[in-house]
Amino acid sequence: MKFLHKKISRAKIKKNLIGYLLMIPSLFLFGFFVFAPLISNISLSFYSTIGFEKDQFVGFANYAAVFSDANFIAALKNTFLYAFWSLLIGFLLPIFLGLLLSEVTRFKGLFRVTLYLPSIISGIAVVILWTFLLDPAAGAPLNALIKAFGGKPLLFLDDPKMTIPLIVITMTWRGAGSSALIYLSTMQTIGTDLYEAARLEGAGMFERIRYVTLPHLKPLINTMFIMQMIAVLQVFYEPLVMTDGGGPGNSSLSLMLLSYLYAFRDNAPAKAAAVGVILSFIIIVLTVVYFVVTNRQVKGENK
Repeated sequence: MKFLHKKISRAKIKKNLIGYLLMIPSLFLFGFFVFAPLISNISLSFYSTIGFEKDQFVGFANYAAVFSDANFIAALKNTFLYAFWSLLIGFLLPIFLGLLLSEVTRFKGLFRVTLYLPSIISGIAVVILWTFLLDPAAGAPLNALIKAFGGKPLLFLDDPKMTIPLIVITMTWRGAGSSALIYLSTMQTIGTDLYEAARLEGAGMFERIRYVTLPHLKPLINTMFIMQMIAVLQVFYEPLVMTDGGGPGNSSLSLMLLSYLYAFRDNAPAKAAAVGVILSFIIIVLTVVYFVVTNRQVKGENK
């Protein structure tokens, strides 16, 4: 028995060692493409630059310059507005679509393919398409349709109040279908006996969703929520293309876009690096706060 136990232990050690060795290429790639640029960016934010090369150490001077810039204040405000509108428009919609798909009995494959199709289109292509549709010109597609029904043409992306919601709608149109299928796949793992028991108790569709489906979706909803927040806080190419760099009047300017403009329009890569560090700090803080709150809720429910 001792010999057998030693043999099993050696096999486990060998298996673990092989697993660690297989991780080395992944760790190398992570360090090369993620960790090294991150450290380099943080370092760059504390220097003055000549071109894109470090010159002299200036401490927090770049951060002071960024915080005193009115464009940064506008971008910071807009970034949180993107998050707000994303939650309002884009977060609940995939859950709703997933619930609808779970109730469909015919043409399931057709509906799933139709929902997923926008996700396989290039993001830039989607943005160009929606920019064309939302053109404020009177003869543009949507305005022509509005005019045909007797309405007045809208400014769409030229209206500062509409810009961010319209960009979020564009992002939602592309990503909601794939998220809905993720929710649907989780719903399909819920035992049918739970739904049968709910039906026997007289629960209708809404009661089954509330007391059976949503509790099982809660871990996934928490994960999707934080992933969506991280993604939308880094919104970049949508305002760059759809509003010609954050217009009108900085109404769609985001922190990620501001970092790009600092680097390639203003030739100030150190300030761009500082904005990147600030954005990373915001994302990390919000993520930590969110997980602390959700963990306390879970502990409270388990007591």
